[in-house]
Amino acid sequence: MVELFNRGGGFMWPILALLVIGIMISIERLWTLSRASVNTRKFLAKVKEALGSGGVDSAIEVCENTRGPVASIFHAGLMRSDQGIESVEKAVSSAGAIEMAFLERGLIWLSTVISIAPMLGFTGTVWGMIKAFESIAAANDISPTIVADGISVALLTTLFGLVVAIIIQTFHNFFVSRIDKLIIDMEESSNELVDTLIALKKK
Repeated sequence: MVELFNRGGGFMWPILALLVIGIMISIERLWTLSRASVNTRKFLAKVKEALGSGGVDSAIEVCENTRGPVASIFHAGLMRSDQGIESVEKAVSSAGAIEMAFLERGLIWLSTVISIAPMLGFTGTVWGMIKAFESIAAANDISPTIVADGISVALLTTLFGLVVAIIIQTFHNFFVSRIDKLIIDMEESSNELVDTLIALKKK
């Protein structure tokens, strides 16, 4: 692998840098999303139980002791519960937008790596082909060995660029699916919170 990397030429280094950047962002997103994931059903049950037994203050305490975007949204909504349901909905909506932006942070850089890595690979291939034809011209002979060696070296950058893009694309798709699930959980649980508060106010 090291030999192939060295044969690929100078364009292999920026592609490698993109791979390192993509992996670092992916590790950070894995850690963040794993911490953001909670059992929404159990958490919602705890909040409802706290609302029924200890009121809003007790439910806020449950939210403060729970990590994740759902708990943050609930906390924002419950803090405005004394101002009416409309204020709760606005607070939940604003907190949801902030949490969504936090969850999606870094994905734009993964998309950038996915786009640039293959382009750098293709650029390296074009440059390698130019060098190969220069070698043919310098040798004044279209030798199969010269042609094959030049082309194989040129194509290494494309191969490496595509491999990097595939790896980071896999991470990107996984993160998008996890974020979509978290967003659905946030929306569904927020609606249930509002319904619960409405029911409590009617009692």
